Amino acid sequence: MQVKVLSARFDIPDAHKIEVAKENGAYATLEKVFSMQPIEVIELVKQSGLRGRGGAGFPTGLKWSFLPKNNQKPVYLAVNSDESEPATFKDRHILVLDPHAMIEGIIICCYAINSHDAYIYIRGEYTTQVKVLQAAIDEAYAAGYLGASVCGQDYRLDVTVHRGAGAYICGEETALLESIEGRKGQPRSKPPFPAVEGLYGCPTIINNVQSIASLPFILTNGADAYKAFGTEKSPGTHLFGISGLVKKPGMYELPLGLPLLEVIEKVAGGLREGRTLKGIIPGGSSTPVLTPEEAQTVTLDYESMAAHKTMFGSGGIVVLDDTVDIVKLVENLIHFYHHESCGQCTPCREGLGWMLKIVKKIIGGNGTTADINLLVELCDNIEMKTVCVLSAACTMPVRSYLNKFRHEFEAYVKSDVSCQTAM
Repeated sequence: MQVKVLSARFDIPDAHKIEVAKENGAYATLEKVFSMQPIEVIELVKQSGLRGRGGAGFPTGLKWSFLPKNNQKPVYLAVNSDESEPATFKDRHILVLDPHAMIEGIIICCYAINSHDAYIYIRGEYTTQVKVLQAAIDEAYAAGYLGASVCGQDYRLDVTVHRGAGAYICGEETALLESIEGRKGQPRSKPPFPAVEGLYGCPTIINNVQSIASLPFILTNGADAYKAFGTEKSPGTHLFGISGLVKKPGMYELPLGLPLLEVIEKVAGGLREGRTLKGIIPGGSSTPVLTPEEAQTVTLDYESMAAHKTMFGSGGIVVLDDTVDIVKLVENLIHFYHHESCGQCTPCREGLGWMLKIVKKIIGGNGTTADINLLVELCDNIEMKTVCVLSAACTMPVRSYLNKFRHEFEAYVKSDVSCQTAM
């Protein structure tokens, strides 16, 4: 099942160093890139079907084409390396094990969109990652892949690493831009969208680490080679982080479209001995949970997830077995999003705190059925009533737990702790 496209150099010792990376194909595609017109690069990426790997799954080449025509302002690239979604740990592998793949992808993207300045916004907690990444960037400058004359061409490209300060909200693309500009990380109202008016008021493309790191393979091997993996509408491979109560948690590169349960069983080793499946979080903490029955027909692609009323998200799969207390899981989930709210919008700032108080009341044995109903009502009244989707990232999964595991909430209300499973 596993493939080696993005992770081709992950197992090579010292592949984060430019000499080793180059011996194994890094930067080999740039001669071809500079022989093409920028529009040809964009069209090739469009043909590959590459979709954004940050969670939304928007077609990458199409996003690039949204830049204004006859633009007279500078164009910027911002690489989103914030990776703060709980259960997500794919980008950190690229940053540490093969940062030159991302740097090569940055060169490809910037050439295609006529950008001369790229910013890598990296999560503040990623101290090891930022050291390895900055060392790789320094190597790329010294080797002539970055700087005043990239690969000897009449083309300048500078790359700046910008460290965040540990705020989940800065993974939202416009809050990320605010942070780079030196302001508090709070999302902007849209439109205008970043491709029209982004960093410093100029057209800006924002792509995820994995999206950018996928570009060298596409430019080297062509669109058809990339589409040979995955499905028609969800082509390519993805770095899946599988965690939770399985025998072999870890990061695995897989083609899209594989059956979810087959991956959990054959790749992640299945559940621990004597345990039964309770649910699966398919794409990071913000995605609605799947029941074992729903998971029977789910495949790892955007369309199948949408058909099952959940989301592919970041590819962070969390497996829940019968030892998991869903109510306490929901308490932990709401606590995280309430803590990470930037406070800009009242429904998010106040509503998530209200939800957390209600769940704590239920767990404390003082809740009522009306409290459960109120949680559902709050989800409906908070979701999509804010500038960004942080509140929805909380309410969408919470609603799914309330709908699919309501009996566990009711058991707390009835004080029937005997039917509750242990944590």
